[in-house]
Amino acid sequence: MNEQHTDEEHKHEENRTAEEAQETVNEETAAPQEEGSAGDSRVEALEKLAEENQQRYLRAQADFDNFRRRTMKEKEELGQYASMKLIGQLLPVVDNFGRAIDAAKNGGDGESFSKGVDMIFRQLEQVLEAEGLKAMDAVGQPFNPDFHQAIMQVESDEHEEGIVVEEVQKGYVLKDKVLRPAMVKVSG
Repeated sequence: MNEQHTDEEHKHEENRTAEEAQETVNEETAAPQEEGSAGDSRVEALEKLAEENQQRYLRAQADFDNFRRRTMKEKEELGQYASMKLIGQLLPVVDNFGRAIDAAKNGGDGESFSKGVDMIFRQLEQVLEAEGLKAMDAVGQPFNPDFHQAIMQVESDEHEEGIVVEEVQKGYVLKDKVLRPAMVKVSG
């Protein structure tokens, strides 16, 4: 009996050990599944974050493209209408020239016509000066290739060598930049 009892106990212990082993296997198998589900939820969260970042990137790219297009359009319009202010200021000058031409056609006095044209010329100069245009004063100045274009070299007793003695065509500076160099004769 002792042997039977021992065999039964032994079988019982084996069954219990097998059950415990099965439970351990189930727990170990379940643990990775739980970790897997935690890992899966983490992967899902990272995928969601990646998708959100991708959408943000696409929106930022679209916003930048729109900004670039809008800026280019504004730049084109600015270039197209940049002279609008100047032309608006020149319209009264054009009107006065039209009046002067009409007066000359109607047999106006030559002297008053000359005074009128002189006034219109001064009005034009004022508009251009207000926009930053200045005429160069070249005569008597040392020749400077940045501001002068020499067309001739002449002998002069009054001026030493390299001095502008005559201005053939006026030169102009717009703000601080040479718009047109003065055509000059230089003493040699």
